[in-house]
Amino acid sequence: MARRRREEEPINHDRWLVSYADFITLLFAFFVVMYSISSINEGKYKVLSDSMEGIFSQPERAIKPIPVGDERFKGQSDSDDGESGSGSVAQDPLASIAEQIRDQFDGLLGDGKLHVRANEMWLELELSSSLLFPSGDAIPHQDAFDIIEKISSILAPFDNPIQVEGFTDNLPISTAQYPTNWELSAARAASIVRMLVMDGVQPERLAAVGYGEFQPIADNADAAGRARNRRVVLVISRNADARRQTATQAAEN
Repeated sequence: MARRRREEEPINHDRWLVSYADFITLLFAFFVVMYSISSINEGKYKVLSDSMEGIFSQPERAIKPIPVGDERFKGQSDSDDGESGSGSVAQDPLASIAEQIRDQFDGLLGDGKLHVRANEMWLELELSSSLLFPSGDAIPHQDAFDIIEKISSILAPFDNPIQVEGFTDNLPISTAQYPTNWELSAARAASIVRMLVMDGVQPERLAAVGYGEFQPIADNADAAGRARNRRVVLVISRNADARRQTATQAAEN
């Protein structure tokens, strides 16, 4: 009996679709990975953008520190020998900062919401917390950004150490974010430090300290006194030794 002839299987012309589908899958995965690593973190981009804007928009700075004493300041005539024709002498950094603050914030000084105090070793800028923060919070409100930006533009050209101090009244606070006034005052000081850095002040110059309710300057018995005690103080020291001396005296008070 003759053997039955085996029928040949038809040729599959669609096998290329398997390879094509694998290729498309790999290509899709590749673009997903590329997109994920190239996505912009908006928060980090905003910080970087603000920092770069502060750096390029601030006044030109010399490589060497601002001269003090008999050395000439930038813009002082070579014919000057420490005295101008009117008999005035070049201002030191603290005096220059104080003068610019008074010129820039004349309205706030008149309202008593900003105070400027100075001696030979440091300069204090005291701002009412109401200028910077909502009640019971350390997230600055919109007006605070304009105020700190102006202060930063004055401080950035100098190299004096700056200590930002936060103070509160004695009304207790107990939230998940701020269990006590310690946390609130420290967070407010840290917020101002971050804003100064974003506006071009060198971070190595800065320190943040929270004193809570324990350094009052007015009686907490009434609303006006409590408002005085809710404040942020920028202490601009003549040098690092003066900053340490300031911290020591505050601890002893």
